[in-house]
Amino acid sequence: MTMFATILFLALTRAEIIERMRTPPVTMVQGLVSVYADCDSAQRREFQHPIASFAADVCRTLYSGLGLHERKFDHPGIVISVGDLRTPETNVTSVVKLRDGQRYLKITLPSPAYSDREALRIAVARGFFLAVKGEELDSLTVRKTLRTIDPRLRAGDRLNELKLWREEGVSESAIDDEEFLKIMRTVHIPGVPLAAEVRIFASRLYLYPDNFRWPFAGRYESLSLRDAIKVRHRDPRVRLAALNKITETVAYGGGRGEEMDRVVEGYCGFLKSLAAGKDNDEALYSMLDELENRLKGLGK
Repeated sequence: MTMFATILFLALTRAEIIERMRTPPVTMVQGLVSVYADCDSAQRREFQHPIASFAADVCRTLYSGLGLHERKFDHPGIVISVGDLRTPETNVTSVVKLRDGQRYLKITLPSPAYSDREALRIAVARGFFLAVKGEELDSLTVRKTLRTIDPRLRAGDRLNELKLWREEGVSESAIDDEEFLKIMRTVHIPGVPLAAEVRIFASRLYLYPDNFRWPFAGRYESLSLRDAIKVRHRDPRVRLAALNKITETVAYGGGRGEEMDRVVEGYCGFLKSLAAGKDNDEALYSMLDELENRLKGLGK
């Protein structure tokens, strides 16, 4: 316990101290993970269960990725202590300890609201390897293993590389431009719309003339869907571009879960209406407003 934590503990009332001591830990993954809340009731309600669930997800991903079956633990192999600080302390500390001759990892989050999420992921994974496989691994090895096993982290790495290519035109690996274009359309985790994928989908919602020598209405080299509503009255090629956009919309948005599929279907319906030229501007604006709001709520 740090000096600050000791002073804080001594400043508590007797009732508060008893309450903290009586508060049971949250235990998950058949006893592998146990989260203690050495904090007041408000912070306990806000952070104890979410932190336990996060640690449990990391462990279950490792169990699955390594082809191992979950086993029951009489004593937790990963013990997480949720602290009471409310200052922006991002540090996550961990130390290997012994209990009845068995090693386990004690993880401390001094200020849970600000704790580094990635550092916690790595610490929990280190605890998993220690408790489940008896291996005391360094953080770098664990990080590489996680990124090999966890599809979300693997997708994140690939999408971050794609982002660098799109924004700066450079690649840290031997991937060529055609491969990056393929990655843009790839469903990285079936049924799950990742935030980067949603951003890519949104970035494709522009209309372009079939020949860049002849801009729309003599001046627009590209049009957002909102701008296209007005310009369609001045250049019929806008309506043709909307019709041709439907296939690309499905390619960049499909396969990422029911909610995302409904949004994609909605955009396809909008594009069909835009191409048909029958709906009035107000109806199209209303349709687009709803779709944009639904799109903002997607992405994990």
